[in-house]
Amino acid sequence: MLGLAIRIAASVLLVASVTAAGQTQGSQSQGEQREGAVLPGSSSPASPSKDDNPGFLPPGVDPENRLLMPFLKHMAADQAQFWTSPKELRQPDALKAFVPFVGFTGLLMAGDSWFAKQVPDQPNQLTRSKNISNYAVFSLIGAAGGSYVLGHVAHNDRLTETGFLSGEAALNSLLVAYAFKEATQRQRPYEGNGHGNFFGGGTSFPSEHSAVAWSVASVVAHEYPGTLTQIAAYGLASAVSLTRVTGKQHFPSDVFVGSALGWYFARQVYRAHHDPELGGAPWGDLLESKSEGPRSPANMSSPYVPLDSWAYAAIDRLAALGYVPSAYLGMRPWTRMACAQLVGEAGDRLQDDGAGEQGVAEKIYEALTAEFRDELDRRDGAANVGASLDSVYTRFTGISGAPLRDGYHFAQTIVNDYGRPYGEGFNSVTGLSTHAVLGPFSFYVRGEYQRAPGFPSDPAQALQGIAEADLTTPLVSNAMPEVNRFQLLEGTVAVTLLDTQISFGKQSLWLGPGEAGPLLFSNNADPVMMVRIDSVEPYRIPLLSHVLGPVRTEYFLGQLSGDLFEFNPVTNALVGPGGITPQPYLQGYKISFKPTPDLEFGMGITAQFAGPGLPFTWPNYLRALYSHTSTGSNPGKRLSAADFSYRIPGLRKWLTLYGDSLVVDEISPIGSTRATVNPGVYLPQIPKAPKLEFRAEYLRSAQTHEFAPGFVYYGERRYRSGYTNDGNLLASWIGRAGTGGQAWLTYSVSPRTQLQLGYRHQEVNPDFIEGGHLNDFSARGDLTLSSELALSGSVQYEQWRFPVLSADGQSDVTASFQFTFYPHWRIRK
Repeated sequence: MLGLAIRIAASVLLVASVTAAGQTQGSQSQGEQREGAVLPGSSSPASPSKDDNPGFLPPGVDPENRLLMPFLKHMAADQAQFWTSPKELRQPDALKAFVPFVGFTGLLMAGDSWFAKQVPDQPNQLTRSKNISNYAVFSLIGAAGGSYVLGHVAHNDRLTETGFLSGEAALNSLLVAYAFKEATQRQRPYEGNGHGNFFGGGTSFPSEHSAVAWSVASVVAHEYPGTLTQIAAYGLASAVSLTRVTGKQHFPSDVFVGSALGWYFARQVYRAHHDPELGGAPWGDLLESKSEGPRSPANMSSPYVPLDSWAYAAIDRLAALGYVPSAYLGMRPWTRMACAQLVGEAGDRLQDDGAGEQGVAEKIYEALTAEFRDELDRRDGAANVGASLDSVYTRFTGISGAPLRDGYHFAQTIVNDYGRPYGEGFNSVTGLSTHAVLGPFSFYVRGEYQRAPGFPSDPAQALQGIAEADLTTPLVSNAMPEVNRFQLLEGTVAVTLLDTQISFGKQSLWLGPGEAGPLLFSNNADPVMMVRIDSVEPYRIPLLSHVLGPVRTEYFLGQLSGDLFEFNPVTNALVGPGGITPQPYLQGYKISFKPTPDLEFGMGITAQFAGPGLPFTWPNYLRALYSHTSTGSNPGKRLSAADFSYRIPGLRKWLTLYGDSLVVDEISPIGSTRATVNPGVYLPQIPKAPKLEFRAEYLRSAQTHEFAPGFVYYGERRYRSGYTNDGNLLASWIGRAGTGGQAWLTYSVSPRTQLQLGYRHQEVNPDFIEGGHLNDFSARGDLTLSSELALSGSVQYEQWRFPVLSADGQSDVTASFQFTFYPHWRIRK
């Protein structure tokens, strides 16, 4: 009924606006323009001609915001401007915005069906998402209508204008949205084959809910530009867009285009009809070609730098040398804009040091400056507009001998590699990464084709041992077929306001200062589809920061995949193998402080919750953080971590100590006797050999004498597949009942040309599935041939013995070669 009512209203308004169009253009030609008005994209007053800019009023030209004829004239002008705007694409500035928009929309459409398949198909969840989107839209519409009525009653012209322009923008976006719906007839996710076919009689493209929400929210946020107003307005609009996808009413590209449509009309209507004398924030040109004063980086979005980028090791070394004291090493990934801020800080300190005191740091700084040149320019005032094809890469990996592939029960031969599949024989990945930025919005996509051999099942005694350790039934086989697939490795859409970035998509995190792998969250497993709220720059908390210093925080909520067994506390029965509905969710928090430039410490929590018999409800969501008393009432599983990093006074350029710790179902690992620990030491340069750096870490899993799920490190009572995503540990490779360590010696010819030797050892308690051990010896080389071409290669020799897998000791050799092309194909303002 709501959709039918909107369609009827939109049709009536369309007829009325077409009727009034001629009158509006005529009145313009008779001089209904304010003296001194400024044209879009112009810095001086001008009077637009009817031929140059048909039917569109410049900013502030016609603030006569009244119903009936003035309103119909506005609608006619708005619609005329939209449908004739394609001719503006002949201008370079317009193309710079349009090309990234079309490109990203195309990428979303290519992944629409995949995204839709990741949404849980549960009636309660779908109904909840639809209700949230409807209530949020009603709230925004009610705010607009209430503003108009209350403004009239209270004689508040600004409030009246807010309601009037919100309604005008919303109706404009609805008219265009329904025109596109009729033209494209795209099927919704629940229709047809679920691929969203166009011209199939559907009404999916674009999302009218998103269009209305962003129309109203954008006007309100500019009329009343306070922080709380913006958070409330844009937060509601974002909730509408997100829940239209999670409710299976639309594909991601539908809500993206609908949101962009609403934002566009809000901008056009506000610029043309807002009365500047009433207050409110200015709304500049689409590409920010002109601005009053410097642009604020706090509202510039940028994608996250991938966790396997060379930039992290480079910035980490600069931090250990004392040139980047504001870097928070225990919370990654960082955005490109955040990296640029750190690079700028290093440049200032290098300049203060003077010539002859810089050494290795100067070369690192120069390489990072080249990598983040665009972001450095944007922090200095350039427009945050552009798109880039970042990299094209291919990697070939050969494994001779039987590798280890189950880190949850035994060990892994290849760790911290995004959960990519591998097996004995020839493996390969070929992919590309690209990103785009547009003011407060950013987009990132990294996809690749993966090929891996199949591998046989573990022996029957191993399957029996796994079942006994996990309290499950033995699998008949855990063999895996050959993998040949295209995989969206990472993909995010983000918006940034006041140095807070909200992102949605498939993402990996690195929540700890170590190199072997944080105990709380790493990229050892396949990235998780999540919503993430991140303070991309440090901020201060009143009073508290006087003692503890600046702080960074982040929160995420995602859904895991690949769980094979769960215990249903409602039916008191084991579910599995397979058929786990819904798969568990994972939420997490991290907060880090810097009391001094040399000291950083942080605390984090993740809570795994929901699953068979325990749906995703707000009570279960909250209880997962504090209730762990019994299997029947336990809504989830909580891990608590604490970490620190400290540059030793007197040895600040030579020695950094750091540590990571974790407990299960305790408030904090600090003071706990059951904590898993991971201390480390880092020498960014060695005396008399400044090109050498050394790092070593020790890992000890908690409670190696207790082996029931829920007590063993990363084991779970209800989640018998443990702390994993798609079969791989979400965090440290040390796994359950394990002890070990890892060390690296690196020689740097340049920041991007290095040779590294490595060693890794793991020992598993013999009481846990008969235990076992491994030793890895590795060598890796990275060679940068030019700014566009890099080569890297590695070889690893591994010896292992896990009795239930093989009665005798085994060995394998893993050799890998990667070719990476950095095309520097970009569009920027």
